[in-house]
Amino acid sequence: MPELENYDKLDDEQITLDLSEPPPEVMEYARMELGETEEVKCQTLQEFRDMIFERGECLPHRMDDAFLIRFLRARNFNIKSAHKLIVNYYNFKEEHPEIHQQLNSTEMRYIGEDDVITVPSYRTQCGRRLMIYRFGNWNPRKYPAEMLFKATVGILEIGMLEPRQQIMGGIAIFDLKDISMTHAWSVTPQVASMMLSVMVTAFPIRIHALHILNQSWVFDAIFAVFKPLLDANMRNKLFFHGNNYESLHKHVLPQYLPKAYGGVREELPYYKWIQSIIKDPKIIEEMNKMGYVITDDIRDSFS
Repeated sequence: MPELENYDKLDDEQITLDLSEPPPEVMEYARMELGETEEVKCQTLQEFRDMIFERGECLPHRMDDAFLIRFLRARNFNIKSAHKLIVNYYNFKEEHPEIHQQLNSTEMRYIGEDDVITVPSYRTQCGRRLMIYRFGNWNPRKYPAEMLFKATVGILEIGMLEPRQQIMGGIAIFDLKDISMTHAWSVTPQVASMMLSVMVTAFPIRIHALHILNQSWVFDAIFAVFKPLLDANMRNKLFFHGNNYESLHKHVLPQYLPKAYGGVREELPYYKWIQSIIKDPKIIEEMNKMGYVITDDIRDSFS
């Protein structure tokens, strides 16, 4: 798979979303990997919209190009696959309405201060966003797995506002240091099914790679629940490194990793992203379209 050779790092470490049109090198990647051209985009958007209306299997809250293109890009402009994805997306929202509710400020603090989910402000050497999970920091007695799902879905929805992210996809690191049987018991078949839906079948994202760090026998017990649910494509995106960070560096260079993983970067406090987002009128407008509202509670807590 070709990678970006001229990734622009001038905006490195700026805590903001890039809502602009992707640069030429990203669009060339889109052409080669997704089959996206202006002609293809115009034709498939209309065909996709027609298919949604004609089949009537879901009732999207939006039908504009900017929203629909996410599903087409996630499925390489295969209209039938994109239609199945958008139907799954709305079925999941209907089946799990609690997951699509936004976090309040207290819930944000729980997850943020425990450092369970992190999104660095920089991208990797290939121009992709990183999302880091430190499940060992999560205390299931303090808050349930559903709260982590709410946070994940919210972060993914916001991240997918970036056209560049829709094309390039993202990289996830699952750091399993300090996970215990308490965590294992919390990962029920229902939780496993929900996680699979978010990662694979019901969300318009492109996952480039999933890197597993510091796995133990407890992970083996958890993974046994997931493995039968993963198709060959997803299994090929899984990389297991244990505590060998040099193995991880073959995929993500140290220049684009936190110091905790043999990198050079400082950790980013979670509230920096929230402070940035609530100050940006364009992002707030886009979030409102997705059903996320910046409440006075959130403004007062993070301003």
